[in-house]
Amino acid sequence: MNDEKIIARIPRNATQELVVRTGNYWNIDILDIRWYENGKVSRKGMRVNMKEAKKLLRAVQKAVDNYEDEDDEASLKMKIYTGDLEDDSEQEED
Repeated sequence: MNDEKIIARIPRNATQELVVRTGNYWNIDILDIRWYENGKVSRKGMRVNMKEAKKLLRAVQKAVDNYEDEDDEASLKMKIYTGDLEDDSEQEED
């Protein structure tokens, strides 16, 4: 792969991480998302071209937006309870 650039390393635990990188493979710009274990690449992962990556991003965003995390809900309830939740419509413009 040419022009390889690591975008993110997302650790799962002490031995596993997900590596997101971009590059060029056979003159096609690609996004590669792959699991590594103990610094060695595993067979688990995927490679898509950038057109497919945009569709994948929309699908992942939709899935994440629909996911309700109990910790997120508890955090939101705490912000509401303590009055720390800001309403953008009430903020003054400079």
